Amino acid sequence: MSYQELTHHISKNLKHMHKESPDLMQSFHSLSQNALKAGVLDPKTKEFIALAIGVANRCDGCIGFHTKALVKLGTSFEELTEVLGVAVLMGGGPSLMFAANAVEAFHEFTALQQPTE
Repeated sequence: MSYQELTHHISKNLKHMHKESPDLMQSFHSLSQNALKAGVLDPKTKEFIALAIGVANRCDGCIGFHTKALVKLGTSFEELTEVLGVAVLMGGGPSLMFAANAVEAFHEFTALQQPTE
């Protein structure tokens, strides 16, 4: 499954959770919005932190959503690989495997940002 398909699939399933647990989902949405908004740290830096934690915790859904956000924020591949290096440092060999997945997600979401001819 591609990261575009994965994030779409997760989003679809989260709609079911929102229907059954609206208070929980609204609380999580509010937490996410507040945690990622500009403050002393800019949103891009916060997304880098979230991606690194997602890689270290081996969460493909986290990789998909945070990489997608980083592409929208104009992240370069060089920036991404530096962040992934820190994630691998903190998570060891298994995180290296998920860092490779984040590279795949980056290329996929970057391609979606390219204008079509």
